[in-house]
Amino acid sequence: MFEYLHLEMVSQLLHGGSEETSDKHKEEWMSKLEHIGFFTGYRFVERLTREWPRFKDELDCMKWVCKDMWQAVYRKQVDNLRTNRQGHYVLQDNKFTFLQSISNTQQYLDSAPKFLVFTCGLIRGALSNLGITSVVTAEVAAMPACKFHVMVQRS
Repeated sequence: MFEYLHLEMVSQLLHGGSEETSDKHKEEWMSKLEHIGFFTGYRFVERLTREWPRFKDELDCMKWVCKDMWQAVYRKQVDNLRTNRQGHYVLQDNKFTFLQSISNTQQYLDSAPKFLVFTCGLIRGALSNLGITSVVTAEVAAMPACKFHVMVQRS
């Protein structure tokens, strides 16, 4: 059910009711979708971590996101987590749920990042609730694999 809801939100983002939707309108929708993801992630972490002890450090938070949160949302863990230990993390999912039902043609490969906007917000919101300010971006090189880049902002 969650996948269908997400697909409809992205469909609205891509088409907005007409084929001639302006780039500004699409950017506004992407921003709204990212904000929905942010607040969903923020609230979701409040519920999931209620019984958990506080995390020791940033890396523990990222591991929790990759294992426990991803399992709760997408019913699987992230396939790979990499870090340079300086605030840059890459989460790789080789069979991302929201990309599995999309064709592997160039047309859909170009629009695939739009299917990841909500999840970028979800990750950013989850980390925000855990006390980590970040910027999250996504990339798709081949369907249905994707990578989420998390840049932690330190003050």
